[in-house]
Amino acid sequence: MLKRVFTLAFLCGGLCSSVTGFASEAITNHDDRPASAPLSVNPVIEWNRTLLVIVRTAGAQSPTIHSTRSFAMLHAAIFDAVNNIDRNFEPYAVRHPHVSRRASAEAAADQAAHDVLISLYPAFATTLDSELQQDLAQIPYGRDKADGIEEGQDDAAAILALRSNDGSAVVLPPFVQKDQPGSYQLTPPNFAPADFVQWPQVTPFALARANEFRPGPPPQLTSEEYTLSFNEVKSLGLITSATRTADQTQIGKFWNGNIQDFWNEIAQTAALTRHLDLAQSAHLFAQLNISLADTTIAFFDTKYTYDFWRPVTAIQMAAIDNNPETEQDPAWIPLSTKTAPDPSYLGAHSAISFAAAEVLRLSLGDQITLDVTSVSLAGTTRHFTSFSQAAEEAGLSRIYAGQHFRFDHLAGKRLGQQVARAVLSSVSLPRRDHGFD
Repeated sequence: MLKRVFTLAFLCGGLCSSVTGFASEAITNHDDRPASAPLSVNPVIEWNRTLLVIVRTAGAQSPTIHSTRSFAMLHAAIFDAVNNIDRNFEPYAVRHPHVSRRASAEAAADQAAHDVLISLYPAFATTLDSELQQDLAQIPYGRDKADGIEEGQDDAAAILALRSNDGSAVVLPPFVQKDQPGSYQLTPPNFAPADFVQWPQVTPFALARANEFRPGPPPQLTSEEYTLSFNEVKSLGLITSATRTADQTQIGKFWNGNIQDFWNEIAQTAALTRHLDLAQSAHLFAQLNISLADTTIAFFDTKYTYDFWRPVTAIQMAAIDNNPETEQDPAWIPLSTKTAPDPSYLGAHSAISFAAAEVLRLSLGDQITLDVTSVSLAGTTRHFTSFSQAAEEAGLSRIYAGQHFRFDHLAGKRLGQQVARAVLSSVSLPRRDHGFD
């Protein structure tokens, strides 16, 4: 086989007038090879589920590496491996124009996923090796299978090399809080150290820079907007709140987990409901998880730029905010008891949820029947009729949980949508020519 040379596509943001989605345009090939047929076991979903199991295993995910990076690397590698064979889209980062069109895209997807995950999570090597062998055993032996395996290996290696010095492993000095009104303080009752302080410096997957869509600052402590948001979360977010409804309490508890996991599961449901084939699934999950990874980099940039205090600090220390309309409660504790260990502005749940919903909405259409479950509230299912509805509830849940102000939610919503649109308009667009050359 010809020696492979990969080229890195330097991708940046920038909105275009329209986004092509699976709901409005069918996937086509530019030769006589038929589009991939729906699979009984979709490798994209299978390996996504495997990563969900890994990141939910105690101690498996490094506390200093955000898991959105792993999901984006996994799906970027799968996408390029499949796409270098099917060639429906422009590649994300790896361009192999001479791969046989007869190579097994399934073998390429399986091998690429395995190689990325085994590099990121070597402790799971035995399980990952076994899963790969079971998958490859279902593909007939021959040159097509061998070519697919080689392509998967090459694309995984390229993505791993591309992200090897992306700043995620940089160790910065511990966060030092500023003792002044409005500044983030380590939060009771556990006063956990601030996390992911290096994440604003991580190289984005698609955005030109982390601050590309950085919003303006949070409202002044003496402003009406701050006062209204303060009093709202003080009332609704209190652990023993009498104003929060039973449904709001369930919502606050239900979404209290890694929000990117929820949206990868929602995407799995959507892909199966819409009967997406391998190429379509690879494209959707790559755009979804690149959007989530870059949204995470962007929201940490915003958080550590503005360094804004969490509701629990604001309420317990309201006597020093110079706002006569906010009343101090030194004993106030949120519904979730503990508070996420990073600045409040802006809301991560809102940013991630609206980035995910925007990708899914623009790719598949907004209307869908969803039954969502939660590892944080076992035995409970929430029902939705659109991606947007689920995103709105997920964002508002952090007010009910006492984690965020409403302006955190609104700023996160805008940021997530902006990042998603930039990714969709710049990454892995449908191919309009007849080759990669």
